[in-house]
Amino acid sequence: MQKRKLGKDGPEVSAISIGTSWGINSLTEWYQSKKQLIKTLQLAIDSGINFINTADFYGCGISELTIGEVIKERRKDVFISVKTGAVINPNGHLKGLDGSPKAIKNYCAYSLKRLGVDEIDLYQPCRIDPEVPIEETVGAIKDLIAEGKVKYLGLSEANAEQLIRANKIHKVSALEIEYSLATRFVEYEILQVARNLGTAIVPYSVFSYGLLTGKIKFPLLKNDFRNILPRFENVNLKHNLKMVEWLKKFAETKNASASQIALAWLLNQGTDIIPIIGMTKPERIKENIEALQINFTKSELQLLDKTFTEGAFKGERYPPAFLSWAAS
Repeated sequence: MQKRKLGKDGPEVSAISIGTSWGINSLTEWYQSKKQLIKTLQLAIDSGINFINTADFYGCGISELTIGEVIKERRKDVFISVKTGAVINPNGHLKGLDGSPKAIKNYCAYSLKRLGVDEIDLYQPCRIDPEVPIEETVGAIKDLIAEGKVKYLGLSEANAEQLIRANKIHKVSALEIEYSLATRFVEYEILQVARNLGTAIVPYSVFSYGLLTGKIKFPLLKNDFRNILPRFENVNLKHNLKMVEWLKKFAETKNASASQIALAWLLNQGTDIIPIIGMTKPERIKENIEALQINFTKSELQLLDKTFTEGAFKGERYPPAFLSWAAS
């Protein structure tokens, strides 16, 4: 497994991270999927993927409980990233944010218990709470670091100005943010600011919620959350699927899948890029690791860049209600 440094002063971690959102929102779903999820996590770690990404609100704590069970005897083999600060209802739907110091420290206490660890490797607010100065949120995590409950500070979906302000309070090791062939807004300002500060970029939604895999079956089920995403709406979707078809044809020339090309392209954007990939099935691990071996010629990278410019995919990445909590 290739390794990459998590920020200028951070540790070396696997070049890709396994995401554990899983879409599970009930104990019944967990019991049905638990055996497969545990097997996937174990195989990922055995394969060298030591960077595990989760959040205290994934499944209202179910993700952390599952990870805790897997790492019980191999804590030293993994690097755990936890997002926090979301207010979730029992159905798993986002109701709001709470980045207050009191809430952050309270959330951390529960995460430590569910994970069964004494220290969280990377801790970060999932979004920047507009009602709480970022200095206060980061200050709370700085306290947790001083107390030995957290090792490194991260941010998620922060813009350039917020990243600079946070870094003045404590070194920001990583910025988790959406970045893919379909979403490239970070390249305008955020990416350069992060690099100036020595902050690693940890992209999520690497496949644009599955769109770039070219494997989604339409129409989507009625309860599929992607139905509310603008890029999956009617006219937008028709255009975007044409882009995906182009990607699939390009992938054939490289004897790869569309998702492997999307991942390999992202990995080629810099050694400070460490993508998160959601994996629920063991067979996905081999496919994603193989993407690390894909090489592009200069002309191939130029062609991908020219074809997938920012705005090439139609529709905002989130509906209006969510955009106010997202970086831009």
